[in-house]
Amino acid sequence: MPVITVEKPLRDKLGDDGVTSLVNLINQALDEQKNNIIQFVEEKFEHRLSEELAKIRVEMAEMKAELRNEMAEMKAELRNEMAEIKVELKGEMSEMKSGLVAEIQSVRSEMIKWMFAFWVGQIAVLVGLLFAFFR
Repeated sequence: MPVITVEKPLRDKLGDDGVTSLVNLINQALDEQKNNIIQFVEEKFEHRLSEELAKIRVEMAEMKAELRNEMAEMKAELRNEMAEIKVELKGEMSEMKSGLVAEIQSVRSEMIKWMFAFWVGQIAVLVGLLFAFFR
């Protein structure tokens, strides 16, 4: 705060009480002016702050909408990919099933062939034993 000095001629005319009153009046006026300026700057700052917050809210709402759209797109893409994978897996499982069926049929025919060979051998042994026993 600036120091206010009162020159001697004015001090002589006003006296000590008048000078003190004049200095107090000037100090009060300066304090009032300072308070008015601070209040004005605060109001301006609050107004500017509310404008900026409104802009930020709008930007956040836009970003939120964009994120929701992106998430919906990603969800749709993921569902499509999962459907494609499902179709591929079903195809592969079908191929494996047909391969297994063919392999089982092959094993079954091999078993029948060996069983037939075993029965023929058993019958031959029995017939041979019967001929040996009855002769």
